[in-house]
Amino acid sequence: MSFYTSLTGLQAAQTDLGVISHNLANVSTNGFKKSRSEFADVIASSVSRNPTSAIGSGTVVKANRQQFSQGNLVQSQSSLDLAISGDGFFAVKPKLDGETINYTRNGAFLVDADRYVVDGQGAHLLAYPADGSGAVVAAGMSSAAPLRLPATSGTPVPTANVALQANLPAGASVPAVATFDRFNPASFNQSTQTTIYDAEGNAQTMTNYFRRDTVGATSNWSVFTYVGNSQITAGGNPSITLTFDATGALTAPTTPTTFDPFIPAGSPNNQVVALDFGTSTRQTSAPFDIAQRTQDGEAVGQLQGVTINSEGLISVSFSNGEARTLGKVLLANFSNPTGLRQLGNSTWASTGLSGTAITGEAGSSGFGNLLAGTIERSNVDITEELVGLIAAQRSFQANAKALETDNQISQTIFNIR
Repeated sequence: MSFYTSLTGLQAAQTDLGVISHNLANVSTNGFKKSRSEFADVIASSVSRNPTSAIGSGTVVKANRQQFSQGNLVQSQSSLDLAISGDGFFAVKPKLDGETINYTRNGAFLVDADRYVVDGQGAHLLAYPADGSGAVVAAGMSSAAPLRLPATSGTPVPTANVALQANLPAGASVPAVATFDRFNPASFNQSTQTTIYDAEGNAQTMTNYFRRDTVGATSNWSVFTYVGNSQITAGGNPSITLTFDATGALTAPTTPTTFDPFIPAGSPNNQVVALDFGTSTRQTSAPFDIAQRTQDGEAVGQLQGVTINSEGLISVSFSNGEARTLGKVLLANFSNPTGLRQLGNSTWASTGLSGTAITGEAGSSGFGNLLAGTIERSNVDITEELVGLIAAQRSFQANAKALETDNQISQTIFNIR
């Protein structure tokens, strides 16, 4: 009988060694939670047996219980690295079209090719969506959706009007080259560039070339206009003529000049743009200068950044200056987290022992705060585990020695004659 008693001790020590080794192997695993072996003694007794003479039958592994204490928090450079300071788990969906939801403490998230926020295994982070005003009104796991970052924001508006307030130098001479050639700087006096937008919101460059035609009491300048590499005309004329009087005031044109329809490069649609020099454009002794430049087109905003605050609110910003709240990170908790089933990769699944997931928001009752730009490391204490490893090794050696002693006693009995 003592053979089996010592055998249970060996098996228990071996289990303890295995659990401690697993903990030590994952000391650098983000979001890992250590386990602890728990044992119980085995006693065989009956109502007819004297309780003072009962002998135990060894030990049994009662549970390998997970320890969900807080791991060390380490700062990172990514705004999508999240850590929970306190209780709770991130809810992730392994497949977009699936019903399975897993739970993790490893908040090292990134953006995949489809702009979904995913963990290292490609599981999609769940969040509560926000309405048009940025308010989060959803609640419960059924209302959560995989978090996806928008690529753009806003509706493109093609440029229809461009206004330039220019100062043309009165001392400029007529170019020596008689024919305008935009590739020959000797054929024009000055040039300026303005960014405009086509119907798709793509930026196009409008270049205006200023060439002085006459010098005298009445001074004329020709303005040649290109969008990209294509020249645009006004009423079939290749240029706009600016006329100044002796005081340098602009006398013509007095209204905006509308160019003939043109198709910007890369755009399938015609575009019509009007150019207005207004009444503030003048010819003076000062150098060439564009005092004011405006255009009424708008580009589509490109995603520039994403931030998540301590309450889990997800905000994105765009190149057109727009900012938007996408939603709020969903957190889940359980009445008995130690009952969760380990799936590996610092991920767990709910079981009957853990109970169903309780959903909530960061900072609310029962849930910790979120820390962006932070990663939770393993909660394994190397010193503690090494001490436990020594104790488990000693336990294994002691039970092996007891087994050896039992064997010697049995051998002595067999040798009695």
